[in-house]
Amino acid sequence: MREFREPVICDKPKIKEILSKTRQTTCEFCFGNIFMWAPVYGAEISMCEHFFVCRSTDEKPSYSVPKGDGDFTKCIGALHEEALSQGNNLELYAITEQEKEELEILMPGKFSFIESRHNFDYVYSVEELATLSGKKFHSKRNHISYFEKNNNWSYEEINSNNMQECIEMNRKWEAQNIEKNPEGIGREEIAITRAFEHFEELELKGGAIRVDGEIIAYTMGERLNDNTFCTHIEKALSDVRGAYQIINREFARNTISEYEFVNREEDLGIEGLRKAKLSYNPVMLVKKYRAVFEG
Repeated sequence: MREFREPVICDKPKIKEILSKTRQTTCEFCFGNIFMWAPVYGAEISMCEHFFVCRSTDEKPSYSVPKGDGDFTKCIGALHEEALSQGNNLELYAITEQEKEELEILMPGKFSFIESRHNFDYVYSVEELATLSGKKFHSKRNHISYFEKNNNWSYEEINSNNMQECIEMNRKWEAQNIEKNPEGIGREEIAITRAFEHFEELELKGGAIRVDGEIIAYTMGERLNDNTFCTHIEKALSDVRGAYQIINREFARNTISEYEFVNREEDLGIEGLRKAKLSYNPVMLVKKYRAVFEG
């Protein structure tokens, strides 16, 4: 096995090629997501038996299911040896239902699986987020109606001309929220900074809302697969009623309308975040598991 190392921008073409063939459905396996969060979670990458593997060293080392083509069981064996050399059993993270079934077929009885509810991805219909039609979106429409009636606003896509303003708006958001979760917001700031620094290289797409000329909300993410976009970050100033609802709707209407679905990532087990994500009526939750090698 090659040495694990931190991902760099020039890894993008090769990794995106591998991941595109596997038709990924989970937010962890967009290259931009891997890159922007790498310093936060100690994410490192390697190639093993023609497979791409990502390792998280944030707490106890854990590995992604190998992505690619080749001798899968040989690659798992190499990862297990890698884990044992550090005094650990092999643990795999962000395993989908399909990958769980494949592991059980290829290596029956070798893994125990733990459901990770706080890591389930929330997937929505882009059309539904763009139109917000029907009774289930009544409260969202009310917030947007209030916003539209009480603000002189506009929507624009993020580019080099407004990126610094988005960064400054993010600092305001942090100041409003830092007391709630100083450690989490501090870690997130590292990822957001990397995303903005490499926005074009990572092929990210984003949108922003202006009120009286000032940006009060923004969002950004990247392509996950042929029919799904993945939203990584969404921020809005809490003192502007309807700001979150309007950036969500306008981004779906104007920037990601070519996609059928949008993956808006996990709730991390945070009660308020889970309630907010469920309130947008996801069309599916992408289940994820952790697996511990018992063989």
